[in-house]
Amino acid sequence: MHSSTGLFYHNLIPPKPLLPPSAAASPPNPSPNPLIRRDFLSSSLLLLAAEPLRAQTVTDAPSPSTCAQPAPTKQAFLDISIDGEPIGRIVVGLYADAVPAGSARFAQLVSGAAGVSYRRKEFVKIMPGYVQHGGLRSYGVDAEMARRTGGSAAAAAGDLVREWEEQGERCPGTRNVGRSVGIIVRDPSKPAPKMKLVARKGKLEIDEEEMGKDPNGTEFVIASKDSPELDAATLVVGRVVEGMDVVERIQGVKTVQENTSSPYFRVAKLIGDKRAVVAERGFNRPYSKVVVTNCGLIG
Repeated sequence: MHSSTGLFYHNLIPPKPLLPPSAAASPPNPSPNPLIRRDFLSSSLLLLAAEPLRAQTVTDAPSPSTCAQPAPTKQAFLDISIDGEPIGRIVVGLYADAVPAGSARFAQLVSGAAGVSYRRKEFVKIMPGYVQHGGLRSYGVDAEMARRTGGSAAAAAGDLVREWEEQGERCPGTRNVGRSVGIIVRDPSKPAPKMKLVARKGKLEIDEEEMGKDPNGTEFVIASKDSPELDAATLVVGRVVEGMDVVERIQGVKTVQENTSSPYFRVAKLIGDKRAVVAERGFNRPYSKVVVTNCGLIG
């Protein structure tokens, strides 16, 4: 009987809760659970230890907006004058190993190895971020250069565009950074070929008619600061290693004011008025004559 009574009273005692008591049921100043405190301290130490590593990783990661520049392996020079007054020399380090076709084209044009050169040719555009040389305007330049160097004009132009494409794949960020020198290899504003029907041997065939001409790969630009707008047209072949003060002197020359915001110009451009095209070519052109008086390779 005694054992039955004990069992009866034992069943009336509520079992201990499986979960810890709520905050309301806790004493005013509970002592922290040593296991929880130890886990918290361990987690905090791990976070503190990981934070410097995370910060270091962020610091060491290269910025997507910049690209590593190759080492120059050859040097060229350009002596510049403004209205007949010599202002100094620009020395360009060429990326002959990284950009062989583009560097070779620039080297040929400064040395005159192909029978033509930049001597006595003018800068035609001055922008806030870069200056542009007009290159060689003769229509036979590519063919003549190809003949003298034992290649074809089409192959030479194709090599330049191919290197431009490869350069873009290697560097998705800005390639025309400050001090960079590049040759213009394509015209992003060139219209797509026009399709037309042509009758051949009693059959109608579709032909593509080229609209405008591609650059001949002789114009070049020198960037005074990062100019991502040039990336769509320019193959970077080197960088200025001496003479940025000369580039700054060129940028100080007064130019024809750009007037693209004029409603008259915009309407003329919209309707295809050739006078608007001619006027646009003159925008940002220097009033003074900025000329390469002498040029060549160093060493």
